[in-house]
Amino acid sequence: MLPSRLLIDSMFDDFKEDMKCDIYEENGVYHIEADIPGFNKDDIKVELNKGTLTIIAQKEEHDEDKSKKYIRRERTFYGKFQRSFYLGEVDEENIEAAFENGILKISLPKKSEEINKKLIEIK
Repeated sequence: MLPSRLLIDSMFDDFKEDMKCDIYEENGVYHIEADIPGFNKDDIKVELNKGTLTIIAQKEEHDEDKSKKYIRRERTFYGKFQRSFYLGEVDEENIEAAFENGILKISLPKKSEEINKKLIEIK
């Protein structure tokens, strides 16, 4: 028979830590909703580079409470999550982001097709 600690460990091994996201388009605006529970707004960085949006959530390890003898710690996470999405041309000046109750919401207006279009003169 397996020791109870090993059995508990194996029950939780199937759960992986990652950032769950929904992306949808509505009225010419991309919307991204990312679940980032347990992080503060200051732990999160959002970057846009050449049409690729990257969300980075990172926590640095702090001194643990040495008075407790933990058998297993799952509620405290230190490390880094990162997700990237290629969205193409967006209106960088009008991007909005908000973080509330562990959910990051980002709105990225698409660039107008007229701005992206270039008429090529035929000679």
